[in-house]
Amino acid sequence: MSDTDLEELRKGRLAQLQQQQQNHQAGGASVASGQDEERKQQEAEARASILSQILQPEAADRLGRIRLVKGSRATDVENRLIMLARSGQLRAKVTEDQLKELLGAVAENSERDGSSGGKIIVSRRKGGWDDDDDLLDL
Repeated sequence: MSDTDLEELRKGRLAQLQQQQQNHQAGGASVASGQDEERKQQEAEARASILSQILQPEAADRLGRIRLVKGSRATDVENRLIMLARSGQLRAKVTEDQLKELLGAVAENSERDGSSGGKIIVSRRKGGWDDDDDLLDL
């Protein structure tokens, strides 16, 4: 990610904050909700732009498939990728294998934090009906 891209993002964000402060002083509640939507859309576009610059097409496809299955995990990976790009730790575009490693790290962190909601607990009844018991009667 180049310095010009980062500077454009900073300028855009500064303009958004200035507009929000002006609206807050003017007391425009309905205008603010419209601007919130616009701000969210601009942030989504900025995220997509950054990700398209730092991901190879195969990695972007994989991240899209992950988003279909588990959106929160995809968002976590995107946040981490953007953070790495902004800090200058990414030297080249991220490959699919590197994305897999990053997914593993994010999965480990979420399991360690206990925030994985995908844990299934099976509780079986003891002493209930069992089909195998019928065969013993013969």
